[in-house]
Amino acid sequence: MIYLDYQATTPVAPEVAKAMQPWIEERFANPHSPSRWGSEAAAAIEIARKQVESALGLKGGSLAFTGSATEALNWALKGSVENAPKSRNRIVTVATEHAAVLDTCEWLAGRGVDLTILPVQPDGRLDLEILARELDDRVLLVAVMQVNNEIGVTQPISEIASMAHGAGALMLCDAVQAFGRVELCKGPDLVAISGHKIYGPKGVGALWMRKGAEPAPLIHGGGQERGLRSGTLSPALCVGFGAAAKLAQERMTRDYDHVQKLWNAAVRALGPGWIINGSTDHRYPGNLNIRREGLDGARLIADLRDIAFSLGSACASGSGRPSHVLRALGLDYRQTRSSIRLGFGRYTKQKELVDACRRIAAHAHAQEKLDA
Repeated sequence: MIYLDYQATTPVAPEVAKAMQPWIEERFANPHSPSRWGSEAAAAIEIARKQVESALGLKGGSLAFTGSATEALNWALKGSVENAPKSRNRIVTVATEHAAVLDTCEWLAGRGVDLTILPVQPDGRLDLEILARELDDRVLLVAVMQVNNEIGVTQPISEIASMAHGAGALMLCDAVQAFGRVELCKGPDLVAISGHKIYGPKGVGALWMRKGAEPAPLIHGGGQERGLRSGTLSPALCVGFGAAAKLAQERMTRDYDHVQKLWNAAVRALGPGWIINGSTDHRYPGNLNIRREGLDGARLIADLRDIAFSLGSACASGSGRPSHVLRALGLDYRQTRSSIRLGFGRYTKQKELVDACRRIAAHAHAQEKLDA
């Protein structure tokens, strides 16, 4: 199989698997136990925490491990609303955000929060003039992702954070697709990240919180994670996340140069007739979201079962609904159905990518002939 679905998840790095193994097998103690073994597990988690914080490169805050980035985003949004003064009852976000943000915001709107969802331009970028018009002294929080999971388009997070702070609001950044791949923008008060997007394990994420911006707890119980998040931490998962973050920090430039070369090779191999969805100037190059007139993306995936690629977000692809991200760009239903996402990264070989792209192009052309 040729794996081209790196936005959905990444392979676990061999270095990460090796770091995790002792904590899966013989070093299984509860890190919250006062025993010597428990203390060793707790110490390993703290080393992992420092590794993730170092890779984040953000100052003036702290990091709490979570079970996923979805949990981190839910916690940031719901906990911030719970802590908010009554005069701050608005959340501003963007139509192309991940479902973990949009669905949580809609849930909060059903409980009285004033929700504003801003449109994007046809290239997927937020118009900052529109944002400026919406910011007032009722806004509690502005939520914008740095790198879009479906189309790879980037947003000017530092500018957005500065604008939010100018209105007295917090800024939440979903950095799941950015962390470990590009340098994180400075300025957000809350940042959500995930282990399995950076060649680490599934089942672990984190929320970075600027001092003074910590949200109220979402999960109650023993308060194991800094009194803010309850539940027994997995040493294996935390150690794996830490090892993956350390490796990503060391390899970031090399990994980025690699995916840039892969992007160029993929575009050449696909040939003419394809349209890139979203900005090509403001984009992470490991995400190539493309469409072709009349293409049936789902049929293409079914025809090429030995190539793993997708129609968009793994979280929404199974629902049968058209991509809300592509619709936000102004694409109609047929255009969203004719779009596919190719994702590549550290372990993608150029030859296999080129071979896959040529086969994708050939099958797309065959569809055109059949439908003619």
